[in-house]
Amino acid sequence: MDNDLRFEPVTAERWGDFETLFGPQGAFYNCWCVALRLPHAVRTKMAADERKAHMQERIEAGPPPGILCYDGGEPVAWVQVGPRHDVPQFNSPRTVSRPLEEGDAHDPSIWAVSCFFLLSRLRGKGMSHRLLAGAIDHARRQGARRLEACPIDHVKQSKSVTLCIGSTAIFDAAGFETVARRKDGRPLMRLELRD
Repeated sequence: MDNDLRFEPVTAERWGDFETLFGPQGAFYNCWCVALRLPHAVRTKMAADERKAHMQERIEAGPPPGILCYDGGEPVAWVQVGPRHDVPQFNSPRTVSRPLEEGDAHDPSIWAVSCFFLLSRLRGKGMSHRLLAGAIDHARRQGARRLEACPIDHVKQSKSVTLCIGSTAIFDAAGFETVARRKDGRPLMRLELRD
């Protein structure tokens, strides 16, 4: 692994790869990466196949809501990265990830990296740093001027499921700066991609 990693935007043509990566459990407990797309009250009433269908429709509608990482020809990881407005729950006034300025939630040049998923055999091996680098490159190529995230400071182990939001350490290493701390252990972090 590692020599042949490549990142591709997830498009309708890549749905099969996304589905393969997420597997029969839909990544984390049949989430299918809808946690930041739908209100809690809505998504918890949905069956797993409904969440899957929602994400498939979103991917088919475009633009790509994130990137897939391939090792050779195999999809091995996913990063949800795109404009803040594409992940409405990331902007909810009740969340620690809410934007500093209200308009930021609607500004198409302000992006969020909000979820990571990788095959369990790759966890704890520094892969998150590579995934974040891929997300930064993708955001920059798509014209984002700012990338924000709301990671978690500490977990008991590097393979923890809660790291789907990313650890503060990988964002620090990539040059993100903390711009708000509304809850202990959950900083809002920012990387300016252009002046």
